[in-house]
Parts: sequence; structure tokens; C-alpha cells
Amino acid sequence: MNHGSRKVGLARAISKLGYCSRSRAAELIRAGCVTLNGAARRNPETPVNLNKDRIEVNGKRITAATKLYFVLNKPPGVVTTASDEKGRKTVYESLREKASWVAPVGRLDKASEGLLLMTNDSEWAARILAPQTHLDKTYHVRIGAPVDEKILNSLLEGIKTDEGEILRAKEAGIVRGGEHRTWVEVVLDEGKNRQIRRMFEQLGIEVLRLVRIAIGPLTLGDLAKGSSRLLTAAEKKALDDAMQL
Repeated sequence: MNHGSRKVGLARAISKLGYCSRSRAAELIRAGCVTLNGAARRNPETPVNLNKDRIEVNGKRITAATKLYFVLNKPPGVVTTASDEKGRKTVYESLREKASWVAPVGRLDKASEGLLLMTNDSEWAARILAPQTHLDKTYHVRIGAPVDEKILNSLLEGIKTDEGEILRAKEAGIVRGGEHRTWVEVVLDEGKNRQIRRMFEQLGIEVLRLVRIAIGPLTLGDLAKGSSRLLTAAEKKALDDAMQL
């Protein structure tokens, strides 16, 4: 695996190798658990050449971990973090394998559910999230109101928040409608924090459920809630091909 000759900070290097998160790596470095070419280093920004330098954590050399790519169906009420200071359930409890450190690709807030990717390939995760890739994220949203063309047009044309930010959907349509509750499909090609909830809040409409059903060509399919599986080679390739970078 060629990481190039460009130097990166020691904490970032440990994360890129798939050993642990960058913040955890920084903790290990400051605690004196990490050596670089046999010498202890306590500065997380110490420059490292991943092709040449030898990194050890607690006396054991670390090398590039096998790249893992999981798809998970996040249940509502679960947080997208490794640990939670309030003791709430985390997405890691849905992981089928604990083979290696992996991190969520982006976030779904606690109340939201559906498709979440997790990986130890930090560069791939950054590409998935980059606005330049224009990778569509598709959501089914259950709202406590009937929907008309005016509401759909507002979502598409852009809604100005109280802070002056413009939030817009790439696509919006009715999945199934009712007098009091409607399922709406919303497609985003940028993912701002709580974007869909904020758009509907601005319109005075309550979001009852928010389910991400697709990222680019990858769909949730029949993966059971709270379950996970590894991406197939074909799914990984389809996602790679869909990214315009």
C-alpha cells in the first residue's frame, strides 16, 4: 500500500493505518505509549513518513489494517459516537464484527435512523462526505402534515434559516400522502447539520420519522434495523464509481 512520501502528523498516521481514531491516538502519544523509529514521542504532530517510519504502540509495531467497509441500519435512539458520556446506546452495538477500529462516515442524529457507513479507511470516508463528490443521500421523512406543491417547491428552491443560511433539497417528492401525515422523499447532495429537520422546522412542520434509505447507488434494502454487514466488492466499486473526484 502506497501512502506516498508526504509526511503527516503522528496521530493522523496512526489513524490512517486504521489502528484507532485520531483523538485516541493523540491520547496514546501524550501518555508516552508511542514510539517512532524506537524513540518515544509525546507530540501528536510529530512528522511521519508512512512508507519508511516504524511506529510502535505499547511496544508493538502497527501496520496498515485491512480496510473494512460496513453498512449498518441505525435504529432511532442510538448515538453515532464510539462512547457516550450519558450512557446511551451507540452504533457500535450494531456492528457484527469488532475486528478493527472503524468510525462512522458522517452522522445521523440520535432520533434519525437508517443507512450508515462505517470504515477504518479515513481517506475514503472523507471522499464520501466531500461536497465535491456530489454523492446523493436519499431520505424518507414522515411529517405531521399534508404536503402540497408549495411545500415541495420551497424545499427545492431553498429555505432561509433564522441565521440566514439557505438550505435546499436536490429533489423532493411525495412517497405517500395522508390528511394528517405524509411520507416525503428528500434527496440531498450536501449534508449540513440536521438539514432536513431544520428545513421542515422553518416551515412549521413536525418531523415524526427520518430514515436515510440510500447513499449514492447504495440502498438500505432489507437489512434489518440494528444489523450490519460488510459492503460487497460490487457495492464498494459502485460507490467509488459514483464519486466525482
